[in-house]
Amino acid sequence: MGKFEGVLFCTDLDGTLYTSNKTVSKQNLDAIHYFKAEGGLFTFITGRVPATSQYICDTIRPNAPYGCLNGGGIYDAEKGRYLWNAFLPREVIELVRAVDTQLPAIGIQYNTEKQVYFNKDNPAMVHFRAVTGLPYVTCPFEAVEEPVLKIVFAHDDAEQIAALMQLLNEHPLASRVDFIHAERRLYEILPKGASKGNLLCKMAELLGISAKKTIAVGDYYNDVSMIRAARLGFAVSNAADDVKAVADHVTVSNNEHAIAAIIDGLDRGIYTL
Repeated sequence: MGKFEGVLFCTDLDGTLYTSNKTVSKQNLDAIHYFKAEGGLFTFITGRVPATSQYICDTIRPNAPYGCLNGGGIYDAEKGRYLWNAFLPREVIELVRAVDTQLPAIGIQYNTEKQVYFNKDNPAMVHFRAVTGLPYVTCPFEAVEEPVLKIVFAHDDAEQIAALMQLLNEHPLASRVDFIHAERRLYEILPKGASKGNLLCKMAELLGISAKKTIAVGDYYNDVSMIRAARLGFAVSNAADDVKAVADHVTVSNNEHAIAAIIDGLDRGIYTL
């Protein structure tokens, strides 16, 4: 039996596993390989959709399904299908209309199982496509026939994002969905109860892993629930202060091979489950 048999390790991507130049260090890759060779299950939980996650699967080769959509789905890369996902209610269109009417500069995109639709463009959405490599496909919300998994709003200006957050949180339908500040430019509508933390628990149950054998690491506000849910929750040293505050441990930064540092600490008994 391997040293990490029955342990599930879930990492965030940007700002955590990825360095600032969007690569995964050899030190991290070697440590991940060792963790898996010793019986551990290593995967990631991200806000991305499967269409933008294949590269990381090819790079780190997770040996378990991964979490996507900031807690809205569990995806099996080998089988090319969702094992579980959640959907937004159709009345969420009223929230979109409110944003479109009252904050017309905000970019809007819809995510379904098969497609990402860019309903309203702006420089932040152009940047998003440049980073993710997604094609520019547009479609009015009313014409989207597939169930919607999440809605993403984007703007480069922090004041616009703050106004967006206030508008959505004060809307009469706010209690029907959840919101997450996923990245500086992005604010998202998720199905009620969808979070990285709930997804980690659901993933462990699906894999037959004890909740006492789970590890999570992240850097941003959308990682807080995952860090809290794990038996051992880590924040990287470059994480937001609110994220560090909920972590059991603060490790080195994303540019200092944080995943390798955690696995080394587990290997040497500094961290115990």
